[in-house]
Amino acid sequence: MKKIIRRVLWALLGALVLFVVWFAWPRLPIITAFAAKGMCSSVFLAEKAPDRVEAEDLSFFPISLARSRVDTANWSVTSTVFGLAKRTAVFRDGAGAVLVLDSDPETVRETGYALPEAPFDPDTVAWPLGDVLPGAVPAGVDLAKIRAVLDDAFDRPGDEPLKKTLGVAVVYKDTLLGERYLEGYDAGTRFHGWSMTKSITGALAGALVTDGRLDIHAPTGIPAWQQDERSAITTDQVLHMTTGLEWVENYFTISEATVMLMQSSDMLASVTACPLAHEPGTHWSYSSGDANLLSGIVRRSIGNDAEYHAYPYTRLFHRIGMLHTTVETDASGLFVASSYSYGTVRDWARFGILMENGGVFRGDTVLAPSWVEYMSRTEPVSDGFYGATFWLKEPSEEQALTDVPADVFFADGFLGQRVYVIPSRDLVVVRMGYSLSDFNLNDFLKKLLEALPE
Repeated sequence: MKKIIRRVLWALLGALVLFVVWFAWPRLPIITAFAAKGMCSSVFLAEKAPDRVEAEDLSFFPISLARSRVDTANWSVTSTVFGLAKRTAVFRDGAGAVLVLDSDPETVRETGYALPEAPFDPDTVAWPLGDVLPGAVPAGVDLAKIRAVLDDAFDRPGDEPLKKTLGVAVVYKDTLLGERYLEGYDAGTRFHGWSMTKSITGALAGALVTDGRLDIHAPTGIPAWQQDERSAITTDQVLHMTTGLEWVENYFTISEATVMLMQSSDMLASVTACPLAHEPGTHWSYSSGDANLLSGIVRRSIGNDAEYHAYPYTRLFHRIGMLHTTVETDASGLFVASSYSYGTVRDWARFGILMENGGVFRGDTVLAPSWVEYMSRTEPVSDGFYGATFWLKEPSEEQALTDVPADVFFADGFLGQRVYVIPSRDLVVVRMGYSLSDFNLNDFLKKLLEALPE
């Protein structure tokens, strides 16, 4: 009997070792890279306390296994799991945080740059361009109900965090009806937009189209593709995520997405190395690779890195009052269009206002109205879920928007970031958080809609 027990124990130990070697070990660098980058951006860009970053941004398994050391003197963060798989991220002026992969920290730090200065003081300019809020509210609004819905979006102090909301805002007919924040945060706090960065990059592409600097129906012109069938891929297909490139969007294993974000200093090169899996235009697949490919196309169309790095700010953000938003780059200087932007709730609301008004912001035609219509029009092979860098339906069935007008479109970010635009109701809603497991988006929007005039 003792021999049998020993054999079982040895078999279990062997299975454990096999699991660690085959499954866990290759994934540890993904965990530590995610933690180091996330902590570095959150502390040095968003100015969050490290303990709050661990409790919120890095709170989910297996990322929660990582332990991070913040070096304020060197503007860097180093993360490990059980002392293993060490990864370091450094913060750069203007360009945000980046992982140190195939170079030394000081060389990587030199990839930063100065951002264009804000053209005005938002504290002296009326909303929505600035932060001077109007006293009047549009007729027919049940403001008490709006306030109650916003209050109910948050966990109560002292309760177990379930709803995990960080900040919300409601804008009706360009008027900020209300905003709420988790204790310790306010209108000046920057939150991680994750994949909502894709929608920002779609707007930047639209700015180039509006200015006659980009033809989305022409082939991308990627040099590495000129001798094979990928040369036929158009920017239109990139915007709609129908490039047909081989891609797996999975952040909890080794995939094209994690290799690009966690193991590549040049993310565009990581994407352009992907082979073709489907004929372009025939297959839709949600792809952060296509988003960074779009960023590369924007960079190539501009043709000058100084202008490229200033472009989101001078051409888009500053014109609509998004003065507290930053898009980060990789080590090669590419804006990480798939994932890395930080902005205030009010800034995300301003982006929604631009879209709700068809590209016009307080009389300034920032984007051609036809471009916003294009972005919010369904891509047929997506089964109605996706347009051009905007979602039209919630990707998960449990979050289906069954009580929301059909013209809704929205920017969608990991862990529950949303900017909803509902033109038929003159409504923009922002929700920032760190989970959706106990937060129903349809119910939230339904209650807000009930507080507005028909």
